[in-house]
Amino acid sequence: MTGSSPQGIKTVLHPVSDLAKAKAVYAALLGIAPQTDSPYYVGFEAEGQHIGLVPGGGPQGMTSPVAYWHVQDIEAKLAEVIAAGATVQEAAHDVGSGRLVATVTDPDGNVLGLLQDR
Repeated sequence: MTGSSPQGIKTVLHPVSDLAKAKAVYAALLGIAPQTDSPYYVGFEAEGQHIGLVPGGGPQGMTSPVAYWHVQDIEAKLAEVIAAGATVQEAAHDVGSGRLVATVTDPDGNVLGLLQDR
């Protein structure tokens, strides 16, 4: 294998049908208020993990939770996992503040997220 090892899963996004109800449940579960609270995204920072709630699965159409592996070089890691048999679902793109995200599917159709901070 080439490239750098991922830094681990630090971000998990959950598609939700009712943002207000989901926000209440996750706030109760985590024991904290969300740090990001908007009509299109609610995010919690808890114990070094980021938990995000995405109404309707967002523009990427998520239908199940997606875990995001934090990586140093998203383009290099994309090339590596594609060469190993993954298929790009969502190409790397900036989601704000220089944060890049991408998703791929493994040979069984499971969605894997990649995330690179600036």
